[in-house]
Amino acid sequence: MPLLVDDSSGKYNQGYFWGNNYWTGSITQCSFIYRKNTNNKNITKINKNTDLTYINGNFLGASEMMHENPPFIPGFYMLKVLLNNTHTLGPPRTVLMGLCLPGSCQLNDVVEMTQKAEPPTKNFQVIGVRSPTLNNFSLWKDFTFQILFSATIIVTLLLIGGTGYDLVLRKRYADKMRMKKYSKDLNSESSSGLGCTTYDLTQGLPDKANKANCTAFGIPTGVNNNNSDENLAIEPTPADDEKLGVCAELLLSFSVVTNFQAICDKNVGNDTIPSIHGLRAISMLWVILGHTMIVVFKYSDNMELRKVVEKEVLFQAILNGAYSVDTFFFISGFLVSYIYFRTNAKGKLEKLTQGVNEFTAGTYHFFGLVGYRFVRLTAPYLYVLGVVEVVMRYLEQNSVFEPPTQDHINCPKYWWRNIMYVNTFFPVEQMCMLWSWYLADDTQFYIIGAVILIIAVRHFKFAAGMLTVFMVSSWATTAYIAFSNNHMPNADDPFALFDKIYDKPWTRLGPYLVGMCVGWILFKTNCKIKMSKLVVISGWTASVVMMLYLLFGLFNTTLTQLAAAAYSSLSHTAWAMSCAWVIIACSTGHGGWVNNLLSAPLLYPFSRVTYCAYLVHPIVNRIYAMESDSPIHMSPNSLTTLYLGQVVSSYVLAFLISLSFEAPVVTMLRILSPNRKRQI
Repeated sequence: MPLLVDDSSGKYNQGYFWGNNYWTGSITQCSFIYRKNTNNKNITKINKNTDLTYINGNFLGASEMMHENPPFIPGFYMLKVLLNNTHTLGPPRTVLMGLCLPGSCQLNDVVEMTQKAEPPTKNFQVIGVRSPTLNNFSLWKDFTFQILFSATIIVTLLLIGGTGYDLVLRKRYADKMRMKKYSKDLNSESSSGLGCTTYDLTQGLPDKANKANCTAFGIPTGVNNNNSDENLAIEPTPADDEKLGVCAELLLSFSVVTNFQAICDKNVGNDTIPSIHGLRAISMLWVILGHTMIVVFKYSDNMELRKVVEKEVLFQAILNGAYSVDTFFFISGFLVSYIYFRTNAKGKLEKLTQGVNEFTAGTYHFFGLVGYRFVRLTAPYLYVLGVVEVVMRYLEQNSVFEPPTQDHINCPKYWWRNIMYVNTFFPVEQMCMLWSWYLADDTQFYIIGAVILIIAVRHFKFAAGMLTVFMVSSWATTAYIAFSNNHMPNADDPFALFDKIYDKPWTRLGPYLVGMCVGWILFKTNCKIKMSKLVVISGWTASVVMMLYLLFGLFNTTLTQLAAAAYSSLSHTAWAMSCAWVIIACSTGHGGWVNNLLSAPLLYPFSRVTYCAYLVHPIVNRIYAMESDSPIHMSPNSLTTLYLGQVVSSYVLAFLISLSFEAPVVTMLRILSPNRKRQI
């Protein structure tokens, strides 16, 4: 039995000089050393931090002598120690070590025991200790989990109710179609043998003279665009159409069948540029790849391999994955501008504000735009925010690894900053759900863009001047911050000065404004721009060269301080300008095979759930890394498999979140929109 306890504890094994800082041992093995029933061939679970309920005795390589329980219930302790033997081990390093000890040991007992170890071990300086097996965390007692669980139950009931109601209406509609087909068959026969006359209710009721005869009714078959069926009753009724009430339509907005069909629809609306879908979907895959590598680098047992792969040219595309976010900013700005101008051109906005002055109308438009965005984004965002808090609190209590961020502390304190979309105005150390910085910036850009667009309708030159001032101010601010902090952009540390440059809205505004400009251009030209072959070739060449330079241009390159400031200031906007050419070329018939790729209908569903995929994929990353007993071992094959698994898992969850929260909210907003046509 002592051998099992020792075998469960972490110790130096191999790979220290190759970056192995995790001597974790096996918390699972330690948990199953003590058996509640020694006569049972199966080992009963005694530790609450594992989901296993039982395990075969052979798991421990059991022999007859293992059937005896130790005189104590084991506990597992994680020590954070500093190795400071610089003579033999090199520079001081922090190592996490797992120890399987009696569960009665307190944390200070473990520290004292380590300090009294033999002389060779005194090179250890304990700087922290915690025990995943001594925590008192319970999901069912967690207030946030209780709220999430209640919300999940309510939404699930709505999904069941909405889907069931939708299926009932679909069946009634199918019956109606069969009745119509039957009536047509009767009408087409020269002698039906029934002596019946067929009438179509859309043409009015049969006259009184024919009421005594056997009559077959042709029932209208059109289904309107607001989830209301016309004349659902099979029985003869007046020609008045049956109209669903608002509550019924709101319930139908939770129909899983309808929402899934909408997400997977291979058609796009007239106000949509098809190539946008492909650009968005591919960028999301890039984001997942970058975040997966960040997690792998942190929790791997061969961290030195990172220094090797970072010297490879192609790996720069992963290290410079931050440009994928600039693509999202560009797409957001483009869609806001393009759709707003097209909607305004149709006169829909003026109908909502007839009879009011210009300032009041603009104010209505502004709060309408901002309110619509807030409601649409916040429902899935708030739910995932709660999931992040609960998951990270659970992992912090039960995992042998330390969490990458302090979400278990920050989320209960600062969650309100997230739903107000102002979290990037505060220090990164206080941020909950770190990757939500993009949502905050994008929402702030949306507010700026809404003001510019509303003004542009009547005062275009003034709005263009505002946009130019914002653009130049963003460039100048970024250059000043980079220069004053001696910031050197490089692929080795793409997130350097995260709290001063990377996540701040005043340094990332450029791509969004570029997108707004492109949206206006395509609106004014109606996506019809004639270009010579020379212009097309030059545009594609410039775009590709610019992208390649931004991805690989800093490889083995050292910039001067002034050049580094200029690069930091202009690089994100330059990337957006390259994306601008891609969208313009693909939208005007000059995209070739690139347009065929980006406009492939296969990418539409993945594009439509991009928002939810962005929300949930870091949770998948962290659960995979922190739920394991041991660190990740990096190799090309394992990383490829890991990445593909992360993509599949993230999109499965994204579809579920979208079907449960995003799609119903979008449909409800459409139903409640004052611009919606009420007639059937």
